[in-house]
Amino acid sequence: MATTLISGGTVVTATEIMDADVLIDGTKVVGLFARGGALPELVVDRVVDASGKYLFPGGVDVHTHMELPFGGTFASDSFESGSRAAAWGGTTTMIDFAVQTIGESMMAGYEAWMDKAANNCAIDYGFHMIVSDVNQQTLKEMDMLMGEGVTSFKLFMAYPGVLYSTDGQIFMAMQKAAENGSTIMMHAENGIVIDVLREQALERGQTDPIYHSLTRPPVTESEATHRAIAYAELSGAPLYVVHMSAKEALDEIAIARNRGSNIFAETCPQYLFLGWNNLKEPDFEGAKYVCSTPVRDWEQGHQDALWRGLATNDLQVVSTDHCPFCMNDHPVLGTQKRLGEGDFTKIPNGMPGVEERMRLLYHGAVGENRLSLNRFVEVTATTPAKMFGLYPRKGTIAIGSDADIIVFDPNVRTTMSVNVNHMDVDYSSYEGKEVEGRIDMVLAKGKVLIEGNQYHGAKGDGEYLRRGTNQCLI
Repeated sequence: MATTLISGGTVVTATEIMDADVLIDGTKVVGLFARGGALPELVVDRVVDASGKYLFPGGVDVHTHMELPFGGTFASDSFESGSRAAAWGGTTTMIDFAVQTIGESMMAGYEAWMDKAANNCAIDYGFHMIVSDVNQQTLKEMDMLMGEGVTSFKLFMAYPGVLYSTDGQIFMAMQKAAENGSTIMMHAENGIVIDVLREQALERGQTDPIYHSLTRPPVTESEATHRAIAYAELSGAPLYVVHMSAKEALDEIAIARNRGSNIFAETCPQYLFLGWNNLKEPDFEGAKYVCSTPVRDWEQGHQDALWRGLATNDLQVVSTDHCPFCMNDHPVLGTQKRLGEGDFTKIPNGMPGVEERMRLLYHGAVGENRLSLNRFVEVTATTPAKMFGLYPRKGTIAIGSDADIIVFDPNVRTTMSVNVNHMDVDYSSYEGKEVEGRIDMVLAKGKVLIEGNQYHGAKGDGEYLRRGTNQCLI
């Protein structure tokens, strides 16, 4: 097994900042040596000089959608291209979503997504299960999937006729989760009301991308969040609300957490950095930013509230909800975002971001003095690993942990652009944005995937992760 010493860097975890050298043997971290102390005699295969740089744990993105069928097309990133792009961005673990089709079993959905990902991923991966059809067989399959290491189940209060579950179905799934120790993830939007608002907008001739957000006002997110919390508290199930964008919905999370409930939530970079000014871009360019929940009017204070929630731990995780669709025709999948020209309801919902998350968050959190270095690591790596049963194998730099490490230079500014990205999509949501920091090297289980501007990984490098249960419960 090859040995590597990363010397001269500053190791940053969720709880510590230390000048230390990191010894890797094979796939694991086997030594942390504080500089200035006595260093044992070491014979290593390679020494990496990280002087003046941070060593972060590899990012853990617990919300991606590779190859997801949606809106008459598919997410443009395959497991191969999407996981490779994640590696370029410093993410070394992702948890994607297997999908149960209505009328079919969850096990069939799980097996179909396992087949898509097997031998294709450049980084380690796991699955949540999207539950589209709650019935007695489904509830039994939740127990079966727990045995496969799928310990989280996602339900939708949105998308009637496609992914939507009734309140009764949601509550039954929550009762099962309380029984078997799994976590319920919730897309919390009132889809019934949203469909009425969408139809009324089209009747008025309001077809531009901005109406995607205007027909999903904050109350449709906060009301659904309140309802999901009530059912979770009644059933005793842990609840994790995905992609929060509205300050009113975050208020519901804060109130429940103050009661001592096992209620958790994530937000995404698009809600921290983008808004209505993007949806209003002319010539249908606003379609690039159509996702659900929607980006909000930053002048109403939503962005500030989300950053504040990350600082106060009312929000625990920043994931991406990576689900890209091209603006122009994809070479294989054809027309994507432009399916919605003349009708915003037909724009495939989703944005790229798996490659950009770590640098964006470092810039907005540390570079702009909103969060500490430790908190940056906590929301991008440590807490997501704990929340979904992967810690301490993932999410930290510690003896015995997987050697998933980012060598990060904080003294260089870089510019985001589709021209330097590796995602299989024809735009960057942050085109031209200058950010602090550069990822110089990415190691996953001790193997160098990224060094300088070179990719050394391969499809199949990633392993399927059988996950434990939520380690953040009160």
